[in-house]
Amino acid sequence: MTTDAKYEARRFDACDQSAIDTAVLERLPFDYPGSATAVAYETDEFTSVCPWTGLPDFGRLSITYVPQRHLVELRSLKYYLTSFRNVGILQEHAVNRILNDLVALLQPSSMKVEAHFNERGGVRTHATAAYPALP
Repeated sequence: MTTDAKYEARRFDACDQSAIDTAVLERLPFDYPGSATAVAYETDEFTSVCPWTGLPDFGRLSITYVPQRHLVELRSLKYYLTSFRNVGILQEHAVNRILNDLVALLQPSSMKVEAHFNERGGVRTHATAAYPALP
């Protein structure tokens, strides 16, 4: 048996994107609309999994936005981000999914979601998604 054949059938189960818990997200009123306040959330503990192998992807995630009328409630954001833990999603898709979910919830003036994923197979990934879209 070759080494490749030994690992061909081995994989870890991964959830599909329906496991991402958007229902847990809550928003709070922002008392300073029009103030151009920039809000940033960062975590070194973002995880998801490769959709093909189920192997974990670890990354540093930052979310920066200018609120209009709403802020995201932090506990709900933590639970939401944790729901990605076993989801099979491409790294580039994860930042876009987070951006889309948070823009729908908050309707900010602008938002940027950026992730620096740890090296896997000799390659690191840095993905950024922005609203409004970058030119």
